[in-house]
Amino acid sequence: MTLTMTNFLAVERALRTAAPHDLLRTVRAALIEHFRAIEVGLLMADYSLTVLQPVTALPHTSEPLPVQASSEGRAFGSQEPYGQYAAQDGAVDLHLPVTVRGDRLGILTVRMPEEACTSVTVGELTDLAELLGHEIIVAERDTDLYLQARRASRLTLAAEMQWQLLPARACARPEYAIGAQLEPAYDIHGDNFDWSTTAESLTLTVTNGMGEGIQASLLTNLAINALRNARRAGISIADQAALADQAVYGQYRGREFVSTLLLCFELSTGRVQVVDAGSPQLWRYRDRSVERLEFEAQLPLGMFEESPYTAQEFQALPGDRLIFVSDGVYAAASAGGEAYSERALARAIQATSLLPAAAVPRAILEELAVYRAADADDDAMVLCMDWFGRSAAA
Repeated sequence: MTLTMTNFLAVERALRTAAPHDLLRTVRAALIEHFRAIEVGLLMADYSLTVLQPVTALPHTSEPLPVQASSEGRAFGSQEPYGQYAAQDGAVDLHLPVTVRGDRLGILTVRMPEEACTSVTVGELTDLAELLGHEIIVAERDTDLYLQARRASRLTLAAEMQWQLLPARACARPEYAIGAQLEPAYDIHGDNFDWSTTAESLTLTVTNGMGEGIQASLLTNLAINALRNARRAGISIADQAALADQAVYGQYRGREFVSTLLLCFELSTGRVQVVDAGSPQLWRYRDRSVERLEFEAQLPLGMFEESPYTAQEFQALPGDRLIFVSDGVYAAASAGGEAYSERALARAIQATSLLPAAAVPRAILEELAVYRAADADDDAMVLCMDWFGRSAAA
């Protein structure tokens, strides 16, 4: 076994045995010992994906770094290692993406002597940064340290409840890549998204609950967990919608309801089943053109007792980009009263066509903020999915 592999395994072993709250101190000590690191720091992306927050003990005393105007942000956006000369002579700061299956968590910065920054070393440190991301995900079951580091300001209780429901903000597999974002990140109400994959399928749901604050979050929590409970029973998306409809109606008796778009992708063929039960919309970018995909409108979940649901189908082709938006996006009005979906949304989808799926929602929401005539009075949710297909993946 080579010396470099021995060093890699030593750091890996240290990370896997570290206490949940102690990952940064552990990886710092191991990289200093085995990779000649001089300094090591960890930054976490905040909920709005606009700044990178240092992981430190509370109260935080280090300033966050902007994603759009920093070297660390450059590595975060490109998802590639980026090196820059440090202030001290003969040292280089390596900014390494901390990413888990497409979900961009933050940046690990390692200051190294310039002569130690070989291509082999950079490759191993990049792999260790990804391993650190996996350990952070596991550690979050037992410590709040990394969740606290993601917060540029305090979340409302409703936002706390909504963020805890989410699977992640991005996900990537050979067949597809997903990125999603909610705004305002620190005060969201009823919008949500969820996904789950198996060896043969991907189930994706986009929801838009009624109301504001805690009531909206409670309603969405009930709907999401009812959909998950039905999905985990292994039934079709039409039956998932029916069971969730019964759960919401049983609690609220039609006074509150949840608009939902449910999709099930067959990974081997790109065949998609859809249940359109409310207001979330789906747009497709294919061959440089943008169009809205419209389906038979069915009743939102919980509006009436025992509503029937049926699935429709469409075909996803390799190269398709699917954009899901809530009414807080497509119905937002300009100063002249024109809805965002009339022309501006298609322009934004075209303008972001070269960005990876994980970066698209943030970019569209920034365009939306400029377009709106007034401050947002509703949640805004954007989810982008790039479909590659199994044949392309192979």
